[in-house]
Amino acid sequence: MFGFMKMFKPKRYSRYRRSAAPAAPAETNGMADDAPVGPDLNGNLARLKQSFRNATDLVVRRFLAAPDKTPAALVYLDGLTDKNAVLNNVLRNLIYERADRDVDFRTSVGGAVAAASWPDIEHAVLSGQSVLFVDGHFEALLIDTQGWPQRAIEDPQLEASLKGAHQGFVETAIQNVALIRRYIPNRELQVKKINVGARGKAAVYIIYLADVASPELLAELEKRISGLNVDNVINTGELAELIEDNPYSPFPQFLLTERPDSVASQILQGRFAVIVDRSPAVLVAPATFIAFFQSVDDYSTRWLVASFIRLLRYGALFIAMFLPALYVALISFNYEVIPMEMFFSIAETRERVPFSPVMEALLMEITLEMMREAGIRLPAPIGQTVGIVGGIVIGQAAVQAGIVSNIMVIIVALTAIASFIVPSYDMGAAIRLLRFPMMLLAATFGLVGLVIGWATVLAHLVGLTSLGAPYGSPLAPFRFTDLKDTLVRFPIWTMITRPKSMETTQSVRQGKNRGKR
Repeated sequence: MFGFMKMFKPKRYSRYRRSAAPAAPAETNGMADDAPVGPDLNGNLARLKQSFRNATDLVVRRFLAAPDKTPAALVYLDGLTDKNAVLNNVLRNLIYERADRDVDFRTSVGGAVAAASWPDIEHAVLSGQSVLFVDGHFEALLIDTQGWPQRAIEDPQLEASLKGAHQGFVETAIQNVALIRRYIPNRELQVKKINVGARGKAAVYIIYLADVASPELLAELEKRISGLNVDNVINTGELAELIEDNPYSPFPQFLLTERPDSVASQILQGRFAVIVDRSPAVLVAPATFIAFFQSVDDYSTRWLVASFIRLLRYGALFIAMFLPALYVALISFNYEVIPMEMFFSIAETRERVPFSPVMEALLMEITLEMMREAGIRLPAPIGQTVGIVGGIVIGQAAVQAGIVSNIMVIIVALTAIASFIVPSYDMGAAIRLLRFPMMLLAATFGLVGLVIGWATVLAHLVGLTSLGAPYGSPLAPFRFTDLKDTLVRFPIWTMITRPKSMETTQSVRQGKNRGKR
């Protein structure tokens, strides 16, 4: 037989029998799932067609394999395989290979593995591989011919960068791994694969630096992912919700990003990147509260400019979360702290407003969220028009009709702008959500309610963890050496050590330029 047939080794059927009397195997359509592949080609094809009896895209190509015209069949799913690879690299070699040529079939495709169990064969077909059956052999050959539709690498839409790379992750996990390897071409960059899901078998990849990352955190991450008992994991957001420490917290406990340069930077700090096949977002764990206010542009601009922009983000955090609540508290309870001229100006604008301050604020904030959601769901040109025109028209009409005051429109506009400054969409959504209970506390207790709300948020952040690591680090617990990249960014050459919250095995960053200046 020709070269690649050496992978097949005829075996007696008794080899697959168990020595002890086993329990009755699970059966599908009258056939045991753990039964091995038989030597009869027609029987094997009938078994496979019965498993895929309603799959109209199942392709079965029968042919006579050279050189001795052995009956064979190639099975694959149309749309999940590369037809050029199937025709030119597989079928042509099988049909037209001459007996006097010793052609190694495995070199003409990505890979070929022999399999004898039906679950492995069915999973290979569903994964885009082609399965070769040869009459008289007790094994099938799983050939890598995947070729499903793929999206080109583009600039991430939600994480625009001025000076960073203009490449984003795609829906194919292997390509995403390759993008990360381009930034970290090091042998210590390890990739572990875990299949998740009883039905979908989603491929989940954990990427980390073996000589830097914490073994304890790695074991915890693997335990959480491998212990999932779900049908399938569709995207990275589902995985993050399934393995997070506190599912009832409004704050995101893992970073989700579509930027390879950002993920590479996090891996170099000792964190783990989790890639879910069929999802363009990559999960970074563990995460801290400070990490959600850091951007890739912070490290490509001058450190003074980056520090100023970062302080703006923290200021935007307080504006987006507390400004509407502060307005409600001052107007409803603590109006004595307002300067007299401003107080009369606010009173004049609220003279025709029929609602209480809290109802006015809730009405405008809910309207803002509705316009924001409409702008996201509509096509890009129409969405921008709806956001701009809707905000101007509705705001002006509401003021003229006496439904809301001018000062309320200004506060809502400042709140919206502040929420857009936060780099992370998930953190921005959490801040917008907390705005509503803050307004209710302010309407009930005034400034005291604001203090209670802020203290509650602080206590929650201090007690929160991400993959077991403290979420509030380096502020809680306080770590002085990690403060160089928190509220402000110090020069890069001063950042000698990695974050202590990562519990890395190699705390000192390597490089000749890490010393004194």
